[in-house]
Amino acid sequence: MEKKFNVEIVSFKKIDKIEDAWSSDDYRALLLMMDMDEEDVASIQPNELKEMCLMSLNDLEHHAAAKLLLTYVFQDAITEGKIDQICHVMADDKLWEEFADPAYHKRLFDAYGLLREAYNGIFPHPTGVQFHIKITSKGKEAFELFDDSLYPALVRLLASGLGEDAILHRLYDEQISGKKFTEAESIVWILKERSRSDLEREYEIVSSELWFGELADVDSFEAETHADAGDEEEGA
Repeated sequence: MEKKFNVEIVSFKKIDKIEDAWSSDDYRALLLMMDMDEEDVASIQPNELKEMCLMSLNDLEHHAAAKLLLTYVFQDAITEGKIDQICHVMADDKLWEEFADPAYHKRLFDAYGLLREAYNGIFPHPTGVQFHIKITSKGKEAFELFDDSLYPALVRLLASGLGEDAILHRLYDEQISGKKFTEAESIVWILKERSRSDLEREYEIVSSELWFGELADVDSFEAETHADAGDEEEGA
C-alpha cells in the first residue's frame, strides 16, 4: 500500500570523500601489503598512519597503487583478472558511477578518494553527496513501511523528487514502481536516522551524485512510496 509524505531537503552538499572511510587498521593492512616490515608498521603512531600510507602509495606506479587498493577493498569479491582490467582504466573512468554493479560503488568511491590524495590528481575527482531530509506525514501509521522496508521505501520516495529523465529512473524505473528493489541498499551508501516522532522522521544520507545530485535544486516535494512486496507482512 502506498502512503503519501512531504519531503523537505534540510541541507545538501557535494563531497569528494567520506570522513573516516579508512581506519587505522586499514592503513596498517595496506602498508603490510606494500611489504613494509610488520614491526615498523606497528611502531607508526596512529596520527601518522595515513600520511605514511599516502607516501607509500605514491612510490608505486599509479595503476599498481590502484590494483593494491582494489585487491584490499574487494577482498576476493571479484577476480584478480577483473582487478587487473579495472586498475588500468581507473585514471580515465569514473568507476564509482560506471561499474555495472552498484554494490561496489561506495568501495570504489573510497578507493578513488585515497588515490587522488596520494597522487594529487591523476585520478578523477570523486563526486558524492551528503544530505539531510525531513519526512512528514499526517498519520503515524504511514511510517510503518519505513520500519519494514527502509531502503526501498526511502529510495522510491527520493526518486519522486527527481525529474523523469534522471538516471535513477532510467535504470531502475521497474524497481521503483514494482515489488522488489534489492539495489536500493547499494544506492544509499550511508543512512543515519537523525530523529523520529509519530508524524516525522529525519535522515542523513550519503550517496553518489549520480543518483541524487539533482536534489541540490529541490527544497521540498510531496510523494508516495511503498515497501517491497512481503516486507510489510513480515514486519506486521
